[in-house]
Amino acid sequence: MLDINEIQEILPHRYPFLLVDRITQMEKGVNISGYKNISISEPAFMGHFPGHPIYPGVLILEGMAQAGGVLALKSNDLSTEELKNKVIYFMSIDKAKFRSPVKPGDQLVYKIEILKLKGNLIVLDGKAYVDDKLVAQAELKAMVVDK
Repeated sequence: MLDINEIQEILPHRYPFLLVDRITQMEKGVNISGYKNISISEPAFMGHFPGHPIYPGVLILEGMAQAGGVLALKSNDLSTEELKNKVIYFMSIDKAKFRSPVKPGDQLVYKIEILKLKGNLIVLDGKAYVDDKLVAQAELKAMVVDK
């Protein structure tokens, strides 16, 4: 649905901190799904952990937030020009749980649902899966602001 080039038109993040490779489904104001392919070449694996690479949980949360950011910005029906002047800030992470490690070769699938959308505030229920197995979840709160 949205490839990496289209995602980069919406989000300000760039390599190595753009953590969504593709958006596969989106219903504005409701939910979004996307994924990140986890490769051994990820910079995080240089130190997390040598000889036993595990994708950091904080990066899983950030990927969920970025997918949610695409949903928040697209749900506000902003034009391409308006998107250039907006950014989304994390406000809180609640109920975070990590259920299984994510390793190189995995495809990390994000499924995000809007719990609350009021003006520039958004509350999201985020879940991350590998092979249909829930690996992480959290409730994320963010705000869309001017740059």
